[in-house]
Amino acid sequence: MKPKIITTLESYDRALFLADLQAGVTVAMVAIPLSLAIAIASGADPGVGLVTAVIGGFLISLLGGSRVQIGGPTGAFIVVVYGVIAQYGYDGLVLATFLAGLILLTAGAFRAGNLIAFVPEPVIDGFTIGIAVIIAASQIKDLCGLSMAEVPADFLEKVPALWAARDTLAPASLGIGLATMVLIMLLRRLFPRFPGLIVAVSLTSVAAALLALPVDTIGGRFGALPNHLPMPKLPDLSLQRVTELLPSAFVIAFLAGVESLLSAMVADRMIGGRHRPNAEVLAQGAANIGSALFGGLPATGAIARTATNVRAGGKTPVAGLVHALTILAVMMLAAPLAGHLAMPALAGLLMLTAWNMSEPHKWRHHLQQRTSDKVLLVLTLVLTVVADLTVAIGVGIALGLALRLRRRHVPEAEWTPPER
Repeated sequence: MKPKIITTLESYDRALFLADLQAGVTVAMVAIPLSLAIAIASGADPGVGLVTAVIGGFLISLLGGSRVQIGGPTGAFIVVVYGVIAQYGYDGLVLATFLAGLILLTAGAFRAGNLIAFVPEPVIDGFTIGIAVIIAASQIKDLCGLSMAEVPADFLEKVPALWAARDTLAPASLGIGLATMVLIMLLRRLFPRFPGLIVAVSLTSVAAALLALPVDTIGGRFGALPNHLPMPKLPDLSLQRVTELLPSAFVIAFLAGVESLLSAMVADRMIGGRHRPNAEVLAQGAANIGSALFGGLPATGAIARTATNVRAGGKTPVAGLVHALTILAVMMLAAPLAGHLAMPALAGLLMLTAWNMSEPHKWRHHLQQRTSDKVLLVLTLVLTVVADLTVAIGVGIALGLALRLRRRHVPEAEWTPPER
């Protein structure tokens, strides 16, 4: 349960610091546009995405059990965050995030990090693909520049509403969004270690401004971004609000724990290391409490940013600390510039994020799985998209564990009548 940074700093030297410095700055340039886009897609102000990346990212690296984990807001939370804000307001989300942090601290203290092995893989794949579908659908309006008074939150209502607004498609918005996607893919292929996300989004946003294209920008829609961190404060901890938001807090805690541990396992394979799962869960708890105190979003380990950190040469948790401090410096010095980023460019970025979340390289493997695993994956996916994430996770895990017990042919306990 000891934070990994304590171990790594025992033999820390100048060469490691220079590698971590370069990687931290690089991954910060990737995290900035993603954090803004995730906050907007979640129904929150874009600035809170940066606050979450700074506070959550710093605490996850400082206290976590992985050498190279990068934390912050992630696409997996968009669905649940959007729903909580719509139902309970943003202050309700802050309270749910705070409670989720407490739940994770308790789980870490009881060494629940080891339980990740019991979550069936088809369930994880199913709700991840389902979340990707919802994210992609949520970005169609901004990507295409559709004129809609309101976009329904429910997927089954959203699709017909988007189709009904198809005649309002804005070619300029679609062009900026598609150009951003193409640039990101080209830069990834040609310069895999280069922070292509912020370059692509910035270039297409500059092009939109120079050509005076009629596209929305962050500043035009949301106003100026914050250039400092807010003062921390406790959320409303009244019994009524806590009772209302406890179910959402459990969902946030589950997602944060699962995604962070999956990200840490991916990082282990990339660096040949071994993370400390219970330290990681404790770090997620501290990060979500910290993010909530500063009015931020839920935070967790981010697989794409962690992989970027490794590819950029990050060696220790110091790279994650540098990443968080770099984002804070950009907030303080360049917030007005970030306000000029074009909304279709960020929508294109999130479209690619959704595509990557669906993990297309695993689709063939999904088709080759046993029938019961395919049914479990599809069921979890469908429930995630058309019902509710809580229902999808609950049904998926329950059914998955039942199938696992059946495969192992666990015998039923024999009942012996009592002697008279």
